[in-house]
Amino acid sequence: MIDDQLARAHRNNIQRYRLLLQTSLTEFERQFVERRLSEEQAKLELLVSSFSSEVHRDLSSGPDSRPG
Repeated sequence: MIDDQLARAHRNNIQRYRLLLQTSLTEFERQFVERRLSEEQAKLELLVSSFSSEVHRDLSSGPDSRPG
């Protein structure tokens, strides 16, 4: 649930920054937005890879390896 909310927030920020880059910005503003866009993309990629690792780990452990 929280992962979904974080991913949505990052995607929204990425979209917002992409739209900003299509506007008239000073060079300083453009550099700032490009840096923030890069940071948001990296955070989203990390979140997605972390989620993928968890799913892979859960699937590879299988139902037979659960205690109970």
